[in-house]
Amino acid sequence: MPLALLALAIGAFGIGTTEFVIMGVLPQVAGDFGVSIPTAGWLVTGYALGVVLGAPLLTVLGTKVSRKKMLMFLMGLFIVGNALSAFAPSFGLMLAGRVVASLAHGAFFGIGSVVAADLVAPEKKASAISLMFMGLTVANIVGVPGGTYVGQAIGWRVTFLLVAALGVLGLLGVARLVPGTGRPPAANVRAEFAAFRNVQVWLAMAMTVLGYGGVFAAVTYITPMMTEVAGYTEGAVTWLLVLFGVGMFLGNLLGGKFADRALMPMLFVALGSLSAALFLFTATAHDKVLAAVTLTLVGALGFATVPPLQKWVLDQASAAPTLASAANIGAFNLGNALAAWLGGVVIARGLGYTSPNWVGGLLAASALLLAFLAAFLDRRTRRSRIVAGSAESVTAATVPDARQVPAGLGR
Repeated sequence: MPLALLALAIGAFGIGTTEFVIMGVLPQVAGDFGVSIPTAGWLVTGYALGVVLGAPLLTVLGTKVSRKKMLMFLMGLFIVGNALSAFAPSFGLMLAGRVVASLAHGAFFGIGSVVAADLVAPEKKASAISLMFMGLTVANIVGVPGGTYVGQAIGWRVTFLLVAALGVLGLLGVARLVPGTGRPPAANVRAEFAAFRNVQVWLAMAMTVLGYGGVFAAVTYITPMMTEVAGYTEGAVTWLLVLFGVGMFLGNLLGGKFADRALMPMLFVALGSLSAALFLFTATAHDKVLAAVTLTLVGALGFATVPPLQKWVLDQASAAPTLASAANIGAFNLGNALAAWLGGVVIARGLGYTSPNWVGGLLAASALLLAFLAAFLDRRTRRSRIVAGSAESVTAATVPDARQVPAGLGR
């Protein structure tokens, strides 16, 4: 695999750390600003909505410059947002900093997915995408637990300063390792938007919203769930997040590997198993060992859906993939926002800290139904093309070209 994938993974590491570390320090942030846990959950929801907005907007604006320059600009935006979060004197400014940082997220992963796929042979595209996303999963093994520990031991503001420093490292990595290119081949904005005429692109984004949203329904409130229900100490949350990150890391690798072999079957298995694991989490959250095992499983199954879903979008929008790819990253975070909000709603209604788990199970099950529908429509389209192709072949074989018919026979 090209060394440039390492640069993309470094940027993904920083972005993944800031996206998920807030969940480990959510009680500290809520306490410092004097807001409730569900209100503090808006720092997750606001970030996710910022990704949804920033993914298509910045991708369209970036069609006039090289992908490398755009990736560097996005990392700069990421640095500014995290620095603002670190020094925010109020909850409102903290939320603003989260949104600024989030604007870079969707476009970085969207453009980065296209760059990663273009660097390798067609049969290795899903694996290349998964290697870029490896930075995101490693962030959950190292960056998020480390940031959580720092936030609990020293202060959450220090955590976000360190995240900003990760952004600087990511910027330098992109500048150094990603090859310089001219404008993207599909710099035509109309061509990029034309990809959304394909219903499969919309189905893929809907699967993304519901499938990965199921993970966030549970994980957004993992700290109060593990401390108040499972009985872990606050300090143990760091190691629980390591387990979640290990699950994500393994799921991402397996998802990329098997998606290159059998994309839709891989998606069926991942979404079905994820739904079952989330429903199970409602019961296992009451036992320390079972809760830790289930959390790891949710991380693995949730991230096993990422490479196949991203590759499915790239395949369906192959003529102009950049905007569709970024929009699908936005869809991941739309799911995160929806799930974080729904999780906060059921907790606020008094249903307990385990209630977001069954919300997540329902979301993942809905994504599985859409996956079956997408596969059915894809098979029908392929059959139609085969029939049409056969008909054209028969016509070409039985109807002679008028230019080849002797003049006397033409009368």
